[in-house]
Amino acid sequence: MSWQSPQGTYQNGYRTSQDTVRPGSAQKMDHLKKWSISTYKYTRQYLSERFGKGTRTVDTELEGQIILLKEAQVKYMNVLKLAKQMTHHFHGMVQSQRGLGEAFTDLGMKSRELQNEFNHNAESQRSLVHNGEVLLEALNFFTSNLTTLVHKTMEDSIMTVKAYESARIEFDAYRTDLESTQTGPRTPATAAKAEVAKQQFDAQKEKFDRLRGDLAIKLRLLEENKVYSLLTKMYGAELFKKRLSDKD
Repeated sequence: MSWQSPQGTYQNGYRTSQDTVRPGSAQKMDHLKKWSISTYKYTRQYLSERFGKGTRTVDTELEGQIILLKEAQVKYMNVLKLAKQMTHHFHGMVQSQRGLGEAFTDLGMKSRELQNEFNHNAESQRSLVHNGEVLLEALNFFTSNLTTLVHKTMEDSIMTVKAYESARIEFDAYRTDLESTQTGPRTPATAAKAEVAKQQFDAQKEKFDRLRGDLAIKLRLLEENKVYSLLTKMYGAELFKKRLSDKD
């Protein structure tokens, strides 16, 4: 009985048989093929919509909320920018008032004939500094909360919007393919093709519905929490308290 080597060959002491190399390569090639097909369908649907030839799924209520969210983010980003600018400039003014108060105090100690006037002005500057620091604290608290709202809370919803819009294009791409397989004569070949298209469509529909549900929940939570109005009231209350302290 003659000896036979195992299937495959060896090179430099390492086995290079098809059964150890091909499975991984085949898996990568299969993944690349699916990705290429999906990318092609997505691009085709996207361009078709851009040129006004394709149809798209429209959720009027949800898309209206998306528009409002994007508009709100732009407006609040502008408010945040202005609030930061105001905080920066006001901080500089408070520092100038502090320095001016110290200068008046020093002059009062060295000029006996104007000591009362300089001391009075120094006390006025110290009072302004105190009230300014109260407002600065309120401004810092306001900008901190607004930064969280704009760059975390809203941005998280915007990322979900982008994922939803991408899933919507994919969904419509596979819906278009399914509809095309359902037209024309029915043969065993077209029936098999339609069945594959239906399975792919169902998978995309499940993904699309899941993201649509996630987005609807996030948008509803933003509305229910009344984040925008709470921040606005907080800022208004702090300014009102500042005015009262000025009068006192």
